[in-house]
Amino acid sequence: MSRGIVCDFGGVLTSPLQEAFTAWERLSGVPLSALGIAMTTLTERTGRHPLYELECGRVTEAAFQADLAAQMTVDLGREVTMDGFTETYFANLHPNAELLDYLTVLRGEGVPLALLTNNVREWGPYWRAMFPVDDLFEVVVDSAYVGIRKPDEEIYRMTCERFGRPPEACAFIDDFAHNCEAAAAVGLHPVWYQGDVPATIAAVDAFLGR
Repeated sequence: MSRGIVCDFGGVLTSPLQEAFTAWERLSGVPLSALGIAMTTLTERTGRHPLYELECGRVTEAAFQADLAAQMTVDLGREVTMDGFTETYFANLHPNAELLDYLTVLRGEGVPLALLTNNVREWGPYWRAMFPVDDLFEVVVDSAYVGIRKPDEEIYRMTCERFGRPPEACAFIDDFAHNCEAAAAVGLHPVWYQGDVPATIAAVDAFLGR
């Protein structure tokens, strides 16, 4: 059984997510801290984390943004809107060309590649336009379409099953340590991406024996 690579999308195959959030903060005048406070308040009130519900496809992006905007309006004492958030976010999110070039080389060498992403249904046209996703990855598992998200161990098992490989034959690249830890618990080989592309390439090459 040949070894394969499972890779995250946002923050790994893109520029840092924080840069996109900061661009929205700058344009909207709404502090990012207000987003976090509103999510915490909504979670405590409903018993469900709004972002997790969104990424599992259980609420629409419009409903998610409306709930957050309403809560931030209360918290900040002024009207807050999230109009234009998605457009601003993706206008400031860019492909990680160096890592994508490396994965393209691997694909050309016959290394199987899969994508595992916590994402939003309505965001599909935006992130899929950043590079030829389906040409690079033979399997794409999107949390918003399968109803579970990282770090739930079941989504790693599902990905490996669809990938046709046991966890032990897969390396997993992600920019969140807790997602890597969950992958390791299932049996995948974790590669924690911390913005250092050469180090990440070296770790993947070592796993592949290149």
